Order: sequence, then C-alpha cells, then structure tokens
Amino acid sequence: MDKVITLTGKIDSNNVSKIEENISRDLDNYNGNIIIDTKDLDYISSAGLRLILKIKKQYPNTSIVNCNSDVFNIFEMTGFTQMMNIKKGYKNLSIDGCQIIAEGAYGIIYRVDSETIVKVYKNPNSLDDIIKEKDNAKKAFILGIPTAISYDIVKVGNLYGAVFEMLDAKSYAELLREGNDINKLVKESVDILKQIHNTENDNYELPSKKKEVINWAEFCKNYLPKDISMKLIKMIKEIPDRNTIIHGDFHIKNLMHLKNETLLIDMETISTGHPILEFACSYAIYEGFECLDPKNPEEFLGIPRKQCRDFFDLTLKYYFENENNNKIIDIKNMIKVICYTRLLRRQIKHFGLDNKKYKHSIDFCRNYLIENVPKVDKLYF
Repeated sequence: MDKVITLTGKIDSNNVSKIEENISRDLDNYNGNIIIDTKDLDYISSAGLRLILKIKKQYPNTSIVNCNSDVFNIFEMTGFTQMMNIKKGYKNLSIDGCQIIAEGAYGIIYRVDSETIVKVYKNPNSLDDIIKEKDNAKKAFILGIPTAISYDIVKVGNLYGAVFEMLDAKSYAELLREGNDINKLVKESVDILKQIHNTENDNYELPSKKKEVINWAEFCKNYLPKDISMKLIKMIKEIPDRNTIIHGDFHIKNLMHLKNETLLIDMETISTGHPILEFACSYAIYEGFECLDPKNPEEFLGIPRKQCRDFFDLTLKYYFENENNNKIIDIKNMIKVICYTRLLRRQIKHFGLDNKKYKHSIDFCRNYLIENVPKVDKLYF
C-alpha cells in the first residue's frame, strides 16, 4: 500500500526542519511509493521544495495530489511538474439557479455572477479535454487571436468546468435576440475571422484540419458511388495546405461581446488549414444540420431559422466583399459539399444505417453529394 504524507498550512524555513523530522520518523524502514497530499497546503517556499526533492530522491515514485491553484502554480513555475507526477485538486462550484447562456455538443455555459462564466463539460471524463482547450486558448492568445482564457478548473457535481472572467459579457446570439443590427455583428465577426485566417502558426503543434476532412471522405467512400467518392477525395486532397489558424467551431454562441471587444471561446477545435474548412464547419451550424431536423439550427443558436441563414450568407458577403455574387455562390457550393461529407460520416458513424430516425438525414447527405460533387471542379478559393 502507498504511504500518504499530508502537508498542511504553510511550509517555509521556519518550520521545514520540524516537518522533515516528522516525515523521516514516519517513513522509517519504509521502501514503497509515496503520495504527498497537499489538499490543505496553502503555501510552500523554496525550503519546502528542497524537502520534497529529498523525498523524491529517496523514493523515486513520489507523487503529489490535490494541489490548489496557488500551490500548483509554484510547482509549475519551479519545474516540479516536469520532474514528477503532480495533480491539481479542484474546488467544487454550484450552478444551482445560474443562467444558461449557451449550450453546445460538449458543454453548457453558465453565468455564475456578473463577472464570471463557467463552461461545464457534459462528459465526466473530460478533464484532459479541458486542459487541452485551456492550452489551445493560451496558444491562440499568444498568436494574437482575441480569445478568452480559462483561469481555473472546477468540479461541478461529478463533472468538470472551466471558469472564465467575463464581466457583463453577452454572446452574439444574445445580442441578436435583443435586436442588435445583424449587419454590424456580422462585420465584427468577419473582422475576427479574417484575423484568425491570416494568423500563421509556426511555433505550436496543432492538428491539420485537412487531414481530418480527408478522413471524413475516406469513411464515406463505402457509402457513395466509386466515381463520386474518388473525385471527392481527390478534390479534398487538392485543397492547398496552410499553416494559418482555423477556429473550427466559429458561430454566434462562441463569440462573446465584452465591453468594447469581442472574444472567442471554445478553443478545443483549433487547428490549421485553409479557410474553406472553417466555413464548412460553420455552415453545418447555421444551416447544414437542417437535414437532421429543420428546427435544429434555430434551436441550437436560439435565433429564427431565417436569421441563421442570413447570418451565414452575410458572413460570406462581407468576407468576400471584393467578389461578385456568382463567385460567392460557387464558394458556398464548395462549402456545402465539404459540410455534407462531414454530416454523412457523422450520421453513419454515430447512428448506423439501420436507425430509422436518422435514415432521412443520411439519404439527404448521400444524395446531395451524388448530385453535386460532379458539379464542382475544386473545393477551395
């Protein structure tokens, strides 16, 4: 059985000798693994860190658990997190009575108070995803993308949540429901979209969106005529490789208006690639999922169906402001081919071919691709 050492209060040069003496006595003749529980540790100085190094040197499998944020930051800044297994302890947060301001496939965003929101992940095993999203947000922020960074991780019942400081922030979905001008909001969002798509990533390891989309098409080839699937895969592979950023889930519920600035949230899908792949993901939210249920976009985004479509079409209009209408229609047709490739793969993979509830959407996506893949010669602008 592992030996647990409990550290409490503050550890500094004034008391470290006494603590070391007590630990040495407790570990006398012990030769197993050590777990240092820091749940009630408020502060540790360099003297305390040297004590932990002594313990680890004698017991190489020493680990630390239940660190609060302040203590974990000390371990992180001093390099201890690189040397040994250190796990944070997460405080509990109640969301009883909190307003839901957005909900997505992976989580629900609550307003805790006027200054704070928390994104609660639906999967109880999502801790690694939260840490990944937090890391992605930091990368995006450093690259100059206006993104909100989580400053804490909490437990909400048996789930995990990421906490953000959002003083009186409102999503663009809320602003539209309040009657704000759609053209103004679209133009603001397009400014951010262009900034993202012109941001090059030379320093961080981020996934390639194109590789993901190729996998969608490879999956679908067993459910499409051979000539259609071969052309589809060929066109996707011909999309130019780019190291510029894609958000991957860019829509009005992930755009937060905060005082005089707009910030992006939900950075778990950040990747690199051609902007056409961004638009294909956004189109699915604003219109594509109508193939599953005509009310899906308006129920998800919380605005009327027509406004969903208008927001996406205006996004293309202002993003491609120097292009004529026929060119924009051609680009939208490319977007739809990629989108319905994604949705065909999604519906079959998640629900199977024999699920009567989803048969209509599978048939729609398949028939759309069979009819429209021959009509396009490329999938990029």
